[in-house]
Amino acid sequence: MSAAYALAMDLGGTKVEAALVDPTGAVFAPSRFRAPTGRSATSDDLALAVDEVVALSLAALPAGAQLLGVGIGSAGPINEAEGRVSPLNLEVWREYPLRDQVVASVPDVPVTLRMDGICIALAEHWIGAARGYDNVMGMIVSTGIGGGLILHGNTVSGPTGNAGHIGHIEVAGFTEPCLCGGIGCVEAVASGPHTVEWAQIQGWQGTTGEQLGASYREGDEIAIAAIERSGRAIGQAIASATALVDLELVAIGGGFSHVTPDLFTHMRTAVAERRGFGFVTKVKIVPSGLSTDGPLIGAAALIHRAYVLG
Repeated sequence: MSAAYALAMDLGGTKVEAALVDPTGAVFAPSRFRAPTGRSATSDDLALAVDEVVALSLAALPAGAQLLGVGIGSAGPINEAEGRVSPLNLEVWREYPLRDQVVASVPDVPVTLRMDGICIALAEHWIGAARGYDNVMGMIVSTGIGGGLILHGNTVSGPTGNAGHIGHIEVAGFTEPCLCGGIGCVEAVASGPHTVEWAQIQGWQGTTGEQLGASYREGDEIAIAAIERSGRAIGQAIASATALVDLELVAIGGGFSHVTPDLFTHMRTAVAERRGFGFVTKVKIVPSGLSTDGPLIGAAALIHRAYVLG
């Protein structure tokens, strides 16, 4: 029997990445390619980046192997029914027909698009930290903050595809304006770039999340305060989400989630303050079990595990 793969693509605020993924969730390393995105990119730049990584990954399909379909995870918001994307951190794309663009490159197989948070949830539920749990949220804490829900074993995407977009829950005690129009959204407070920005306003001299993590480990007081602040905001958002949908577990990946394990400690501390509600404080908050592969594995799950899509 010939090998069978899904082509997985992940679109975010700093890069677009594609790879072939087999039915066990293993990423075929020679097929993995990425290209930069970012706020300085034009619409044409982004479209070319998508075409480039898709073409390179397809070219790596082993001889005789079967392509089952294409799964696309995109930063939100999205228009699931029409396959359009409007990533908040990519302002040149509003209602961009991303699914149609990919279909044009791969016309003979199904192409499924979902919000990247749902893809993370799928990946963790399949082979990651959420195995054995059926009421989970997958979260990304990186350039932005996103999330996706699996409830009673099935994904929940809502009528537009944006259910679970936890980055735009407003958290009490914070007043940062958000690009979505909200005030104190957890993304505007606790994403990597916004945490760095807050630290810089306090007088910290670095420029990246990696540098902030290094300063934290060196005992820099501003870095310590910045990471505690962001962890608390994320924890408050998780507590609110758990109060709403009774989550068992939240699995968190994304570049900034690795800044220090103490980020998770601050999240858990914030949730623990809801001590009057045991159904909230029961939620487990854990790091992703999939390292940097999670978004691609989750996008591939849109094909390999289509039966759990709500």
